Amino acid sequence: MTEKKNSKRQIYLPIILAVVLVAGMLIGRMTSPSGNGKSGQRLMMYPEAGKLQTIINLIDEQYVDSIDTDQLVENIIPDVLKKLDPHTVYIPPKDLEAANQELEGNFGGIGVQFSMQNDTVLVISVVSGGPSEKVGILPGDRIITVNDSVIAGVDTPTNEVVNMLRGDIGTKVNVGIQRRNKDKLLDFEITRGNIPLYSVDVSYMVTDSIGYIKVNRFARNTYQELLSALAKLKANNCKSIIMDLRQNSGGYLDIAISMVNEFLDKGDMIVYTEGVNSKRQDVYANGSGSCKDTEVTVLIDEFSASASEIFAGAMQDNDRGLVVGRRSFGKGLVQQQFPVPAGGALRLTIARYYTPSGRCIQKPYENGVEDYYKDIIHRYEHGEFFERDSIDVNDSLMYETVGGRTVYGGGGIMPDYFVPTDTSDRSEYYYNLREQGILYQFALEYSDNNRSELSKYETANELKGYLDQQPIAKMLTDFASQKGIKFNRKEFQVSKELLKVEAKAYIARNIIDNEGFYPIISEQDEVLQKAVELIKSDADSVLQTSANTEAEMEQDIAATEMEAAAMN
Repeated sequence: MTEKKNSKRQIYLPIILAVVLVAGMLIGRMTSPSGNGKSGQRLMMYPEAGKLQTIINLIDEQYVDSIDTDQLVENIIPDVLKKLDPHTVYIPPKDLEAANQELEGNFGGIGVQFSMQNDTVLVISVVSGGPSEKVGILPGDRIITVNDSVIAGVDTPTNEVVNMLRGDIGTKVNVGIQRRNKDKLLDFEITRGNIPLYSVDVSYMVTDSIGYIKVNRFARNTYQELLSALAKLKANNCKSIIMDLRQNSGGYLDIAISMVNEFLDKGDMIVYTEGVNSKRQDVYANGSGSCKDTEVTVLIDEFSASASEIFAGAMQDNDRGLVVGRRSFGKGLVQQQFPVPAGGALRLTIARYYTPSGRCIQKPYENGVEDYYKDIIHRYEHGEFFERDSIDVNDSLMYETVGGRTVYGGGGIMPDYFVPTDTSDRSEYYYNLREQGILYQFALEYSDNNRSELSKYETANELKGYLDQQPIAKMLTDFASQKGIKFNRKEFQVSKELLKVEAKAYIARNIIDNEGFYPIISEQDEVLQKAVELIKSDADSVLQTSANTEAEMEQDIAATEMEAAAMN
C-alpha cells in the first residue's frame, strides 16, 4: 500500500503544484502589501501557496532585474508535466486555437490551398463553394498583396501568409491577384468563411471490388466523412475495404469507437479504458454498423498511433480483418483537455486503453520524453523496418484473439502481415531531388504551365493516360539540372520508375487534388499492393473452393445417374 500511495503522490504532486502556482500568484498579487519587509516575514505571507509560489513571489518582488513572472510560469509548467508521461502536455494560449482547429475540423479562412513558388503564393486549388470561389479566385492565381501588404518576392514565411489569410468567420480580407494573360493586378475583397479540414484524404475503388479509404486523423468530423466514403464505395459495388491508417497519429477516442462500430457485430468489444481515478469502462458494438459483412483490411506503420491503434486492435482481436504493414507507434494512453486560468489548456492523461484481448500497447516511457520519441530511430537502426524477426517481442505479454490467434502487447500493434520498407529503388540522386524539393517544384511548374490542357481530364486514370505519353522523366531531369542538381545516369536508372510515378502523382494532385494523387502513387505503394494481393488470394481461394464443390457435386450427380442406369 505504501508503494502505491507514493506512486500516486509522485504523479499528482507536480500537477497540484502547477495549479497552486498559478492560483497562488493571483491570490498573492491581490493580498500582498507594499513595502520592503524582512525576508522572513515575506515567507510567512503565502503559507497557503507553498514553496513554489513563495519562490515566484520573491522573484517578482525582490529580484535584481525586471522579470515577466507570467512568462516564467509558462516556462515552468512544461517542466513540471514532463515528469509525468509524454502525452500530458500544456498548450499555451497562443497555440490553443490552432491545436483545437486541427481536431475540431474547421477554421475561418478564404478557402484556398496554396504553395510558395519563387517567393510567390501560388493558388493550387480552391475549396468548392468556399469564399474564394464565390468571388472568382482560380487555381493558378498568384497572391501578390494581402490588405495592402506586399507578400510576393519578399520571402514571406508560409506561416505568416496563413495567419494573414485566416481569421474570424465573417471578417473581410483584401487580396491582390496576378493572373495569367492579365496585365493589371486584380483586387478581391473576400469575406472569410468556415473552411473544413478534411480528415478522410481520399476514397476510391482500387479494383472492381476493392475500395480504399485514407484517414489522416480522428477529428470531430471524421466519422461523418467515413460514412460518406463508405456510401460512395458501396455505390460502386465494393466488397472489400482497405482502411489506410498509416501516418495517422490519432485523435478523439469517441470518434474511433464510432468508426469501429461500423464493422463489428453487436456485443463485440471495441475497447476498454481504466485508470487510477477512472473506473473501467467497457465499450461494445451496438450492431448498427453498415459494414458488418464487408471484408476489411487495415494498413498501419510506425506513425500509426492512439485512435489508429484502437481501430486496428479491435479488428485484429475480434478476428474481423487483417492488419498489414509495420508495427505501430505504441500509444495506449487517453487524454482529456482541461482549460486553465488565464488561457491555455492542459491535455492530461486520465486512463490507459486496452484492446479487446486485454492488451495495453503503450510502449515504455520511463527513460524520458526524448528517448521515447527516438524509439522510431532505434527501430530503424535495429533493422525492424526491414525484417520482422528484428522486432523485440515480449513473450510475457501474449494474448489471444477471439479465434485463438496469438497477439502481443507492450509496444504497438503487430501486423498480421509484415511488409518491409523497400529502398532498392532509392538512389542518392533520388534523395537529392526529394530533399531539395525539386520533385514538388517541377510538378508545380509543369501543372502551372499546362493547366489548360491538364484540366480537361477529370479522373486519375484519364490524367495518367495523358501524362504517360509525355517525356516526364526527361523534363524532370532537365529541370533538376537547371536547379543545380547534377544528373547521374546510373543512379537515375535505379530510381527512374519511382521518380516518374511520383512526378505524375504530384502533377495530378495539383489538378484534381488527392483524387488524382493517391491512385497514381499507389503503383509504388508496397503495403497497399500487398493488401490487394492478400484480398485477391483469399477471394481466389473462396472461388476455387466453390468451383471444387460444384465439380464434386457434378461428379456425385453423374455417379448417381450411372448407378441408377445400371440398376435399371
